[in-house]
Amino acid sequence: MNTSVNDGAAIATGVMDPELRAAIGRIARVPQLLVACDYDGTLAPIVEDPSTAVPLPESVAAVRALAALPQTTVAVVSGRALRDLAALSRLPSEVHLVGSHGSEFDIGFVERLSPELVAVRTRVRNALRDIAADHPGIRLERKPASVAMHTRGIDPEVAAAAIEAVRNGPATFDGVTVTQGKEVIELSVVATHKGTAVDQLRTQLAASAVLFIGDDITDENAFGHLHGPDLGIKIGPGDTQAGYRVADPLEAARALALLLETRRHWLFGERAVPIERHSMLSNGRTVALLTPEAKVSWLCHPKPDSAAIFADLVGGSPAGHFSITPERGGIPLGQRYRSGTMTVETRWSGLTVTDWLDKPARETTPDDSPAVITGDSTLVRVLTGSGKARVEFAPRPEFGQVAVQLQPLGDGLLVLGSNEPVALYAPGLQWEVGNDGGYETAKAVVDLSAAGGQVVLELRFGTHSLEHHRVPIHERQAAAEQPWKDWVASLRLPSTSRDLVVRSALTLRGLCHEATGSILAAATTSLPEELGGVRNWDYRYCWLRDAALTARSLVDLGSIQEAEAFLRWVDGCIERTGGHPERLHPLYTIDGYELGAEAVIDTLPGYAGSRPVRVGNLANHQLQLDVFGPIADLIAAVADARGSVRDDEWRVLENMVEAVRRRWHEPDHGIWEARLPPRHHVFSKVMCWMTVDRALHVMREHGGEDRPEWKDLRDRIGANVLEHGWHSDVEAYSVAYGDEDMDASSLWIGLSGLLPGDDPRFLSTVLRIEADLRSGPVVYRYHWDDGLPGREGGFHICTAWLIEAYLRTGRRTDAEELFAQMVLTAGPTGLLPEQYDPLAERGLGNHPQAYSHLGLIRCALLLDNMLKQ
Repeated sequence: MNTSVNDGAAIATGVMDPELRAAIGRIARVPQLLVACDYDGTLAPIVEDPSTAVPLPESVAAVRALAALPQTTVAVVSGRALRDLAALSRLPSEVHLVGSHGSEFDIGFVERLSPELVAVRTRVRNALRDIAADHPGIRLERKPASVAMHTRGIDPEVAAAAIEAVRNGPATFDGVTVTQGKEVIELSVVATHKGTAVDQLRTQLAASAVLFIGDDITDENAFGHLHGPDLGIKIGPGDTQAGYRVADPLEAARALALLLETRRHWLFGERAVPIERHSMLSNGRTVALLTPEAKVSWLCHPKPDSAAIFADLVGGSPAGHFSITPERGGIPLGQRYRSGTMTVETRWSGLTVTDWLDKPARETTPDDSPAVITGDSTLVRVLTGSGKARVEFAPRPEFGQVAVQLQPLGDGLLVLGSNEPVALYAPGLQWEVGNDGGYETAKAVVDLSAAGGQVVLELRFGTHSLEHHRVPIHERQAAAEQPWKDWVASLRLPSTSRDLVVRSALTLRGLCHEATGSILAAATTSLPEELGGVRNWDYRYCWLRDAALTARSLVDLGSIQEAEAFLRWVDGCIERTGGHPERLHPLYTIDGYELGAEAVIDTLPGYAGSRPVRVGNLANHQLQLDVFGPIADLIAAVADARGSVRDDEWRVLENMVEAVRRRWHEPDHGIWEARLPPRHHVFSKVMCWMTVDRALHVMREHGGEDRPEWKDLRDRIGANVLEHGWHSDVEAYSVAYGDEDMDASSLWIGLSGLLPGDDPRFLSTVLRIEADLRSGPVVYRYHWDDGLPGREGGFHICTAWLIEAYLRTGRRTDAEELFAQMVLTAGPTGLLPEQYDPLAERGLGNHPQAYSHLGLIRCALLLDNMLKQ
């Protein structure tokens, strides 16, 4: 629609053009938005006496609110002198005022005119004064760099004669720029116009896009300078270069109000579902998150650290989702996992949606003919019941960076335009495909009664096949669920919080990537540690530390295959260091390779407006000497469980000790990855000690050769941290040598076994951390300045450490009480994000978080053992 529009004799009023509404929806979602408006005829209606032109209340309200939004700038670009514009509009200081068609950007502009320009301006004023004297009714408006002659309200013949006199006289002076508007002609000594003013604002503000609204001929200069994602709206009839048109200033105010509503939702979240209320699906290849209303709000393909095809979680509906709701609406009766599985059921009256992620497979029929090739993973969604359901399918590959087309074909839809083939098998559905802000969305209504009570939807990745699957859906569901059930049945489960432990174990196994052996730290990126803050990180990778602790908790439950697969993965990472295990990165991609550069997706507003949304993690380049300890501890646990050590595990263990030998004495960035200079962190030194201690245990218990140099190394590290990590002023082991700030990770001075549970130094450290860092059901990591603004919630893993510390120091009742408080913070389906805000009583951070669930499992096992004693 971006063409010259002629006089537009009939302009509809009251109902906004759907194309304009869609265009406003698109521009409302750009990272940095500049909203620029003319004044007279735009914010304020045209009146006979320009000195009485006040803006519409609706316009003022919208402009004020837009100017208050983050990443949003509002400017009024007028032909009026800046002083007059400021006096009449009375807009807040957050709104930039540009006067004299872009000649005035601030009050002191006149002082910067050169003497030569002042002389030209004086000559122009004198000439216009003479013309006005000869033509009764003419009004002159003096501005710092120009003079405007207004002809509104006078005899047309007199006005025409005056304009002609100007054009033949002062308009021909050297150095004079002429601007013609509605019943006004302006002569300026500065060669500028509204288009150059908008360009200057765009550059200064680094705007991603500009929305300009105007009604005058002079506004065409601004419309002519719009390009790319910019949006121009012309008010009233007449030829224009603007792409869209409204009838009058009141409709312009409505357009601004729509922009405000859409952008506010985009920036702050349309309705941010509490993080802990999301449920996770997994098939060992990728993961997905469901809201309590059965909306698929997060799914990355083909791997968990790939780009998302559904990113509603951090970008709202425009970032992609797959929703199913009753046609009549309403809140679900509940959501639950099927016992012992990763299948989720969401129930309304008359509708149940059952979701799971199927593994790729080539199914065959009894006569060995192929039933269907499912490609990569398949998201299966089974609708059962008797009512009508509304389905909305909005794929947005590459975090919404790739626009795709949806083609209804046969029994479903093809997703076209992405380099990964995707198909939605949906037999019997009649799709309506519409354009939503430049992206296609498919909608349908399903009558379950007419369909026999059940409809199966299959989102198939890696294929465009829409063939019918010949294996009945109930058999496929059973086949998908049985391996999870069998695995749970093989575990040694505690009686303490048994159901939550099962869910935590399944969650951890769901974070394991079966094809590689790596283990995710969490399923998501950029879920905030503070709502609206910048503490948003990408956890969809394999941290050596997190993964080792995860595998260790599963070993404690009786499952060692995850640990064996992970240790093989670690062996591969070590091999790629070329004989330098001390150069291991703290984290790697799922495939075991170095991450690319950390980047920001600035087109996504973030969960509840928490920006930036990041991909990658700069901690990849940090030195974290603690990572070796959990791996050595895992090898010891696997060896004890199995009764032997494999060759690759010996190799990993020896490399861990060698890495510690080479670097334990160095400062590092620590477990919390603060973007600060390295320090001698107590936790890192303790983990270096634990690396060698566990290696000696494996040697002693499983037939290794005597290594006296390892014992000397262990004792030297232990003596060093016990002496230098103690801070006499605070009477505790603090965060780092010489620092008095407390840190929950220092509890490992006792949890590791370096100090016994009854050592006065450990007892004192526990008391100090309890006093400084515990708040109700949570324990904070620290309160020291980590160089980032804002604050975070309490960390579930730190809460678990304090529970264990209570048990080791004989405070069983305190441990039981804190554990009971911790489990109450879990979401309705038993999942835990990284953190919890005890004041707002809601989860924070990426979700579900391996740390949180392994902490819960460890505490439940310890409490169970205490009960048996």
